[in-house]
Amino acid sequence: MSDTRKIIIDGQEIEVDGAMTLIQACEEAGIEVPRFCYHERLSIAGNCRMCLVEVVGGPPKPAASCAMQVRDMRPGRNGEPPEIKTNSPMVKKAREGVMEFLLINHPLDCPICDQGGECDLQDQAMAYGVDFSRFREAKRAVDDLDLGPLVETHMTRCISCTRCVRFTTEVAGITQMGQTGRGEDAEITSYLNETLDSNLQGNIIDLCPVGALVSKPYAFTARPWELTKTETIDVMDALGSNIRVDTKGREVMRILPRNHDGVNEEWISDKTRFVWDGLRRQRLDRPYVRENGKLRPASWPEALGVAAKAIKGAEKLAGIVGDLAPVEAIYSLKTLVEGQGGAVECRTDGAKLPAGNRSGYVGTAAIEDIDGADMILLIGTNPRDEAPVLNARIRKAWARGAKVARIGKPVDLTYDVIELGTGREALAKLAEMDHSDKHGVPGVMIVGQGALSEADGAAVLGTAMQTAAAGQSKFMVLHTAASRVGAMDVDATNERGMDAVQEADVIYNLGADEVEIGDGAFVIYQGSHGDRGAHRADVILPAAAYTEEQGLFVNTEGRPQIALRSGFAPGEAKENWAILRALSAEVGAQLPWDSLAQLRQALVKDVPHLQQVDDVPENEWQPLEAGKLGDADFRYAVRDFYLTNPIARASELMAELSKQARDRAAAPLAAQ
Repeated sequence: MSDTRKIIIDGQEIEVDGAMTLIQACEEAGIEVPRFCYHERLSIAGNCRMCLVEVVGGPPKPAASCAMQVRDMRPGRNGEPPEIKTNSPMVKKAREGVMEFLLINHPLDCPICDQGGECDLQDQAMAYGVDFSRFREAKRAVDDLDLGPLVETHMTRCISCTRCVRFTTEVAGITQMGQTGRGEDAEITSYLNETLDSNLQGNIIDLCPVGALVSKPYAFTARPWELTKTETIDVMDALGSNIRVDTKGREVMRILPRNHDGVNEEWISDKTRFVWDGLRRQRLDRPYVRENGKLRPASWPEALGVAAKAIKGAEKLAGIVGDLAPVEAIYSLKTLVEGQGGAVECRTDGAKLPAGNRSGYVGTAAIEDIDGADMILLIGTNPRDEAPVLNARIRKAWARGAKVARIGKPVDLTYDVIELGTGREALAKLAEMDHSDKHGVPGVMIVGQGALSEADGAAVLGTAMQTAAAGQSKFMVLHTAASRVGAMDVDATNERGMDAVQEADVIYNLGADEVEIGDGAFVIYQGSHGDRGAHRADVILPAAAYTEEQGLFVNTEGRPQIALRSGFAPGEAKENWAILRALSAEVGAQLPWDSLAQLRQALVKDVPHLQQVDDVPENEWQPLEAGKLGDADFRYAVRDFYLTNPIARASELMAELSKQARDRAAAPLAAQ
């Protein structure tokens, strides 16, 4: 039942929900109220007092608009709607007073502060600050914290808005930050000077309204007005987080989140945010050809000629798709290889995903369905490592009261989990139970790649789908590779899976660095980094990374999204689809498109739902048969969160974080 109320804001009458706070009502009316501590995704603290407004007919002092609800306001004497003013002399004086107090101890660091140019305090000091100070006492100084290699602290700048404390506690689910002391002695600190143990900690940099928490790797390298900003899509996991890539010249300087309520809200994982130093290292910037057992630099015509000769002379040709390839490149590879009588395969980890059955490799649930779920079941997945932002969303549902159950080995997911067992035996037992009591209860079942990549993966998937159907639950397959759903959509599969690849005498490797290719085969590698795939290659064709070309990616819920180019590939490296188009001409089987637009037209003609960019297409529910399950425990797909792909493995920072995580896991715990 909606509780709408009429309210007058600065003379403008609007109708809003009674549960809204005054600051939200002002936003509905298009009036901006300054704030430091209030954030719509965190609990209300009400401690900065910057959002003060005047409640007409109320107490003779301003009220904090973030902590007062519309339903708490009294109507006027004659029954007229309650009224607030956001720009009266009382409000202006109050905000100027708050700003004066905030600036008493704030250092004059703006010329050397990384937040300069995008700082809430700077912006609001321009509007409400004065150009002199009445404060003659000694200024307060605070020791800086060591929060680890990602977040640099300058705690003297801190204005105690507590956003970082609320984020780490409520969203990231760690309890290492808090506030001690009172009055002038109040300071934000970490428990026993611990560093932060979370793969979402970088978000506190965005949340900090001043320069107290800044990015350590980005510190002192660029100013915000020097950067070119490109809105694009992340490929570090299969969630497809919306990001903004900031470049200076040819270099990526930093990566920030963009708000998208349906995918990542406004959070991103630390791997997404800090992997950019891996875009600069170990890059393939020219073609190579192997001669007498050693790779030597070659020209493009020579490298393409050698590759084309191998493809034409192949008895058995196969193509494999890596984890970071855009849909256009996968479609080009499939068209080229199958045109030559070869087979392609994208399920390089052996996952038993059913080709052509979208409900089997994507499911029926959208990421947003987690918000309203009362029951969430995790099967063979560790979302904290496989998709940290999705894990934060499950935590939000749990905090709201949802029950989370798991079949898999116990790991800390930052929320309470009902343990149902560790392996297939528990899944079989669950499948035999009566689930009629779950009808009408909103539920989501999430199946991970670890459960599907063993020999009985198809049976696990079938059993899970039958169980979801019996309980009328939504179903989601949580992928770990950004390219996988798009590759399944264009059907980059063959009936024999990776067996067909291992038997081939010529293998075209499109950026698959997680695969061991046996001796004997001739390997053409197309990718961006000198990783495992390049070491095994006989011909290397250097390609663009995800920030250097336009591309379609389909995320784990089946939502097509377009990644835009924020810079150019280094040296002689080319865009992925263009390399395959050039090679097809050399092979004598020219692909029927000359531009990305023509390629996309052909792609959409073949796979119509790919034109629904940023929509989640509904999938027809086709549950698989429940086959015979094995008896082993489920293994999780991601062993080391920080080193899952070639870009991350090229990053020094990711290597450091990985080492710290291993050291933490090995450290003996003190007796509790």
